[in-house]
Amino acid sequence: MPESPSAEELPAGRKAGSSAAGSEAVPRSGKFLLILAGCAAFAYLFDQLTKFWVVSTMTEGQVTPVLPPLLSWHFIRNPGAAFSIGEDFTWIFSIVMALVAGAILFYARRIRSAWWSVALGFLLGGALGNLTDRLFREPSFGMGHVVDFIAFPNFAIFNIADSAIVGSVILWCILTLLGIGMDGRRVPARRTGDGEDPGGSDA
Repeated sequence: MPESPSAEELPAGRKAGSSAAGSEAVPRSGKFLLILAGCAAFAYLFDQLTKFWVVSTMTEGQVTPVLPPLLSWHFIRNPGAAFSIGEDFTWIFSIVMALVAGAILFYARRIRSAWWSVALGFLLGGALGNLTDRLFREPSFGMGHVVDFIAFPNFAIFNIADSAIVGSVILWCILTLLGIGMDGRRVPARRTGDGEDPGGSDA
C-alpha cells in the first residue's frame, strides 16, 4: 500500500509549486533590458555618427539642400535643450540629462513591457547623445554646445537625439493614456462605489 506523504512534505511541495507558478506569471527582466539597451545603443550611435559626419564635412552655418524646399542640413551649435530651448541654461540641461539617464538605469530592471523598454531606451539614447556633446564639445566641460543639423521650413533645427527624446515622450504619453504600466499590466478602469462602471448598463 503506497505511503501517504508526510505533513512536512505537503507544505514543501505546495510551496515549490506556487513558486514555480509565480516565476512563470512574472516575466523575467532580461529580454526587456536587452530591448532597452538595443534601442538606447541605436539612438546613441546613430546620433553620434551623424554629428561626426556633419562636423567632418560641413562648416558651421552651412546649409545643404536635401529635399528642397522641405528638408535641408543646416549645421549649427546649440547651447540650449531640444529645438534650441533655453540657450542660456546649458549647465542645467547637462545636469537634467545626467539625472534622466541615471533614473532610467535605476528603474530599468523593473520594466516588464516591451513598449516601455522601447520608450525608455530611446529616451536614454537621446539623453546620452546630447549629454556627450555637453560634456566633451566646445566651449567647456558641461557647457558644450550640441550639434544640430536637421532643418525644416519655419521650424527649429534639431538632431537625431532630439528626435529620439521627443519620440520616446510621445510613446510614453500613448502608453499612459492606454493605461499600460511599466510592469506590462493594463490599469483597470475606475469604478463607482457600488462596483459598476460609470454609465454602464444593467445588462
